[in-house]
Amino acid sequence: MSFNDTMKALSDPTRRAILDFLKEGSMTAGDLAAKFDMTGATVSHHLSQLKKAGLVAEKREKNFIYYSLNASVLEELFLWVKNLKGE
Repeated sequence: MSFNDTMKALSDPTRRAILDFLKEGSMTAGDLAAKFDMTGATVSHHLSQLKKAGLVAEKREKNFIYYSLNASVLEELFLWVKNLKGE
């Protein structure tokens, strides 16, 4: 994970929407695809970028992969912004 990957991932509105859905709990890629008008491959691409940035974690259970929000990366980002502001 790098700061640049995190900022790039957060710059996309679809990825931010995915994070909003995941704050409610773990979901599969199929669950997320059903919430958007896009293909599963497109959702998988967005999830890949979010994983690369460390914003999303995955957990395999039988034939499914569940994605969840990794809030620790967001906390680090907020601390950086807070320090930037001098608070």
